[in-house]
Amino acid sequence: MARAEAWRLDASNYPVSMVIQSRFGDLDSLGHINNVAMAGIFETARVHFHHRLGRHPAELGVRWLVAAVDLKFVEESHFPYDVVVHSGIGHIGNSSWSLLSAAFQQGECVATCDTVMVMKGPKGNRVIDDAIRAVMEENSARPGLAHAD
Repeated sequence: MARAEAWRLDASNYPVSMVIQSRFGDLDSLGHINNVAMAGIFETARVHFHHRLGRHPAELGVRWLVAAVDLKFVEESHFPYDVVVHSGIGHIGNSSWSLLSAAFQQGECVATCDTVMVMKGPKGNRVIDDAIRAVMEENSARPGLAHAD
């Protein structure tokens, strides 16, 4: 199984969480939640997280596009246990950012997912405005988050 940074395996280091029910149809022939289903679980959590940022970018003629996804399977995941996806913003650039997520079952991390997002407008890349940047910074994932004042 893949290795993730130790701090990524602690749910308290992420500011946002979402519970997603596993489905019998998500299973592979070995009885594990299959890789494609886990990618879909992370996608659902990613969309939920981005709606939390407070406004839909299409209102401003902007699109948020997925540029890259890095999914690491840490442990086996199983039906019928819920998957709790914890997420937070990682790096914030001028027109892109990373969303760091980790999926947990029964308190154990089963997978991590890093997604690079790019902000596009009608004329190419679009700079992240100050309002969205502030919300992103408030929703950052980082070691020791639960202990921050």
